[in-house]
Amino acid sequence: MNLIDFGVLIPFVLITTFTPGPNNLSCASMSINFGIKKTMNYIWGIVTGFFLLLLLCGFFSNLLLTAIPSVEPIMRWIGAAYILYLAYGTFKASFSFQEKSDQYLWGFYKGVLLQFLNPKAIIYGLTLYSVFLNPLIGNPLYIILFSLGFALIGLCAVLTWSLFGAIINQYLHHLKLRIILNSILSLLLAYTAVKISGIIS
Repeated sequence: MNLIDFGVLIPFVLITTFTPGPNNLSCASMSINFGIKKTMNYIWGIVTGFFLLLLLCGFFSNLLLTAIPSVEPIMRWIGAAYILYLAYGTFKASFSFQEKSDQYLWGFYKGVLLQFLNPKAIIYGLTLYSVFLNPLIGNPLYIILFSLGFALIGLCAVLTWSLFGAIINQYLHHLKLRIILNSILSLLLAYTAVKISGIIS
């Protein structure tokens, strides 16, 4: 891949970032229970930790691909398999939230820490740089700029889930709507997986 294929990168980033995961669900749950204002410290922690994690993934991917160039096709298949796993998880997602009695108000540092304990975020970062942004990872400036951009998209996602968590929680319990939404997102992710694997050009 000599050029970045934004046609598959953008849907992957948006779907992966906005679909249910530890960041989105915990922010929605905390916002439902404590309000958006009290949740903001946690949100800033998530965004800061996510940015730092993406930086590490970018530099690690660069070192990995420089040291062992033959690993690039393997990373493509691993990335494709991970995206298919996300497609399955998205199709099965219940969009359910924790009950109030189980939820505690988390702060900035717990938001940062969550990123380094979140397999979805770690594999997402490695997939971005080793599969989609392979041509640019030799340039530290690009790694910083793309990490910042993806972190801002992550901020939009957690804010969206925080602001509309109660509405999402209410309406996505309707089975037909959930099946339709999950099916569309899953098919888009599956297409992305097939595209980056190289099976289709």
